[in-house]
Amino acid sequence: MKKTREMIEKHLSFVDVVCEVCDARIPVSSRNPIIDEITGNKQRILILAKSDLADEFATKDWLNFFRSQKKEIQINDAIAVNAVSGQGIKKLLSALDGIAEKKITSGAKMAEVPLRLMIAGIPNSGKSSLINRLAGRRAAQVGDRPGITRGKQWLTLEGGMQLLDTPGILWPKFEDPAVGLNLAFCGSIRDEVMDIQDLGLELIRALMQKYPDSLISRYKVGINDFKQDPDADEALSVMEDIAKKRGFVLQGARIDYERTARTVLDEFRAGKLGRISLECPGDKEEEKVE
Repeated sequence: MKKTREMIEKHLSFVDVVCEVCDARIPVSSRNPIIDEITGNKQRILILAKSDLADEFATKDWLNFFRSQKKEIQINDAIAVNAVSGQGIKKLLSALDGIAEKKITSGAKMAEVPLRLMIAGIPNSGKSSLINRLAGRRAAQVGDRPGITRGKQWLTLEGGMQLLDTPGILWPKFEDPAVGLNLAFCGSIRDEVMDIQDLGLELIRALMQKYPDSLISRYKVGINDFKQDPDADEALSVMEDIAKKRGFVLQGARIDYERTARTVLDEFRAGKLGRISLECPGDKEEEKVE
């Protein structure tokens, strides 16, 4: 991470705008505060990637929130993007064209040089998929785990714009444990770093609180009334119910907790539980944005 930060700082003077990519399901947890420190007054567009996996109503609320806070968080605009379908790409390109036009008409030094943009964000936030969509080809490796992009690369886009891709960068310490959990749920932290059974249990607990119907619909669990703040025992009961419904039972009628946890995590990340946002404006996490 230290090398990535140094690389971004070294090349920042060569770019006109930074496209900060965050995960639309966790727009607060997936915004690296170090990027604020590094980019300073550089023009910046906040991109809510993987919007096809996020709750569309929550995403609209987030866009309104971020746009209302543009000056405070030093961004030009916030745009939701689905790199798979291309939704939001035209709006992003239009915003970049607007910045390019201002650059040309400003008469600034190097105004004739094509717009240069940097793509930055945390691991597995959707940067590579976005770059491939912008480039119109498979220019960056894509995967469902962090750490795919290893080094910088310059790409030339249609219209002559130049794009600098950077590896994902995480900050060394999470002040709020909920941030670490959210990042782990969405695959921005390697599963090997955390206990997979505990992680799966915490995700089930979060879904019981925010999207109980998704659990009921996907796993046919026999619970009709989830509590507002379920405890670990209640979540464990649901986890065991999911295991039995899926046949994840070992010899001696023992529950295969690891397989159950991996299944719930994988299906959440793949969108098989529906469109889910783990953070919404108005949650306590919003305080960290301001």
